[in-house]
Amino acid sequence: MRNPWSIIQKSLVLKLIATAGSTLVLSVAALSYFAISHQEEILMSYAVSEADRLGTTIKLGTRYAMMVNSRDDLNQIITNIGSQPGIQAVRVYNKEGQIKFSNIRREIDTVTDIKSQACHVCHQSANPPHDVPLESRTRIFSDASGQRMLGIISPIHNEEGCSEGCHFHPADKKVLGAIDVVLSLEATDREISSFQNRSVAFTVIVLFGMGLAISVFMGRFVMRPIRKLITGAQLIAEGGQCTRIDIDQPDEMGTLVHTIERMGKSISDKQIELNRQRDEYQTLFSLVPCIITVQDRNFRLLRYNQEFREKFRPKPGDTCYHAYKGRSEKCPNCPVEKSFDTGLSFTSEESGLDADGTIRHWLVTSSPIKNAEGQVVAAMEMCLDITSRKQLEDKLEKSERKYLAIFKNIPNPVFVLDEGSLAILDCNESVKPVYGFDRAELLGASFLSLFPEDDRETYRVKLRQKSLHDRVSNVAKDGRRLFVTVRLSPSEYGGQKVLLVTTSDMTKRLETEQQLIQASKMATLGEMATGMAHELNQPLSVIKTASSFIRRKIDRGEELARDILATLSEEIDGHVDRASKIINHLREFGRKPEMKLEPVDAGGILKRALDIFSQQLKLREIEVVQDIAPDLPPVMADAGRLEQVFINMLINARDAIEEKWEGKAGRQGGGAACAIAGAEAPSPAEPKRITLAAHVTQGCVRVEIADTGCGIPPGVREKIFEPFFTTKRVGKGTGLGLSISYGIIQDCGGAIRAESEPGHGTRFVIDLPVLGEAPEGRSNEGRSSDRRSNKGRPADAPAGTEGGGEQ
Repeated sequence: MRNPWSIIQKSLVLKLIATAGSTLVLSVAALSYFAISHQEEILMSYAVSEADRLGTTIKLGTRYAMMVNSRDDLNQIITNIGSQPGIQAVRVYNKEGQIKFSNIRREIDTVTDIKSQACHVCHQSANPPHDVPLESRTRIFSDASGQRMLGIISPIHNEEGCSEGCHFHPADKKVLGAIDVVLSLEATDREISSFQNRSVAFTVIVLFGMGLAISVFMGRFVMRPIRKLITGAQLIAEGGQCTRIDIDQPDEMGTLVHTIERMGKSISDKQIELNRQRDEYQTLFSLVPCIITVQDRNFRLLRYNQEFREKFRPKPGDTCYHAYKGRSEKCPNCPVEKSFDTGLSFTSEESGLDADGTIRHWLVTSSPIKNAEGQVVAAMEMCLDITSRKQLEDKLEKSERKYLAIFKNIPNPVFVLDEGSLAILDCNESVKPVYGFDRAELLGASFLSLFPEDDRETYRVKLRQKSLHDRVSNVAKDGRRLFVTVRLSPSEYGGQKVLLVTTSDMTKRLETEQQLIQASKMATLGEMATGMAHELNQPLSVIKTASSFIRRKIDRGEELARDILATLSEEIDGHVDRASKIINHLREFGRKPEMKLEPVDAGGILKRALDIFSQQLKLREIEVVQDIAPDLPPVMADAGRLEQVFINMLINARDAIEEKWEGKAGRQGGGAACAIAGAEAPSPAEPKRITLAAHVTQGCVRVEIADTGCGIPPGVREKIFEPFFTTKRVGKGTGLGLSISYGIIQDCGGAIRAESEPGHGTRFVIDLPVLGEAPEGRSNEGRSSDRRSNKGRPADAPAGTEGGGEQ
């Protein structure tokens, strides 16, 4: 027979009924118990109250008979009252406990025990109390038949009428006796029993109704949805798809159903995705372009992918070492064995022959495969073919040795610098011949230590702004001043970002350039000699005239007026200053200083250059037109060298104009340069003019020097900035003027170009960037890198100068 408890444990309805029923039974039983007890208290209280009232009524009804001592009337009254239904006995006791009157005749004149139940309430002490409360005078007992009885004993107090009239009772007696009324509780017990039966019936009915309601509710709203949920959950557990459960309740159960529907759909979708991923991973395992095997502890192949099958063609039950390398025992230092022993992954490199006998290199990684208890039951070995990488590593190693040899033996110093601190991480062997430092002395030192102390902070910033720095001053170990070109490029060295720096010693080249520039200056001074004679002749003539005048006055003994003497001294002083200025100008122009870029006024320098030739040009009837804007912004340049450029331009313009007018005496087309340019003989009305202009445009100060000379033929324009190229007659020009001018302008960060129309003159345009601004379309780095080629000009250098220019 099945255990009822096990049946209840397996049924949610029975659990709910049992729990609710037990709670309800206990609640209703407690309620019924308290209701019955309360009802019983009410009925008993009523019975006691009625019995007490009856006793009082009997005392009042017999009072007169007692006052007149009418015993017959007393007996008759008590008998009549005792015969009423429900009244079992009415007794009157005297002070000694003798029954003097009773509706039961046999009890009259009998004496009860003073300590009996009826009398005990008053005689339980030596001095009985006069007044006793009702609850103490009430007693409930059962008769011989078991019927419950209610007895109330009431005292009979002595009154004035009893002690004064008949002198039957002494006046000092307070209590004369007692009336004992005994009532049957049969009716009350029947009422209590009936109430108890009704309460129990009500409890049973309520329990039955509640159980039925719970059963119906659970079956309709809980069990049926739960059975459907169980069916759906079983379908989900079996891998099916539960998309709809036929329950439509707007309560928590409906919410649970919809949640399980969504969960089922989600699980189904995830199961489909898992199946897809499983198939995908199975495909990947089979087709992945590396070798994968699964081996047991004896190194036997349990599974392997297609790549392994095609490369090694293993046999059933084959071992990995036999399939891979044809060995009869496991390989030494086997990573699979280590994975079995330690439960960890291991990596190593292996080499061997594949099925066609080609030597291969593999990167082998082994990982343990554990069961649910964490025990290693197999190992997965993955081999990645790194043969190509090995071959590249060999080539890379050879390449590194090759480039290391180049790095060490390249004739220019090469430094590897830390990108942040500019500390020297490495350098080649060419550093010592140039700088005099051993490699060990420079490692760890700052690259800025090779710069003059005043330039270090400047180049700390500049080295990070540009990749090319020209004419940089460095200091050798012995204190020699070097001029180098510094080239920087970002790179990596030992896994960190570095700067690769190459320096080219240009000290000798700069010295040669300086000599060429100085030679050009000397040649220019020679060209300027005639003009200087005219320039100095005028102040000397004025001084000579004034001094002759003063001497004649002295020789004749004549006095000079003070105003005339003051005028003559002022003239002499002014012309001496002018001559001194010309001589100082020549001295400054002819000296050989180092190039130093500083803020200068290009318009003022242009005017100074013109001052040297103004008298000479007037003598040659060449008009000079000036259009120089006032207050031009400063530019970065070397004042002396920029003046040399302007002087070269003026000399070229002068020579071009003179070449054009040389043919007036009968030679058509002028001189040799004009013949090359194909110029026609100038007309008498055509002017001899040089135009000088300076203004600001597009972030630059633009200087223009134009002439009305022969112009430049197209075939010559491409060569005018090349060294030693000239169109002048032999002995007339060196061919260095424009080449040196081009280099000076480039060193100042500017640009120079020529615009010419053969036979109608040439205009040279020089752009110099305003201090603090970069001209449009031309960055600082572009200017620094736009250096002359080996021929003296870059391939895209502008062409053009007049044929008579000094080349």
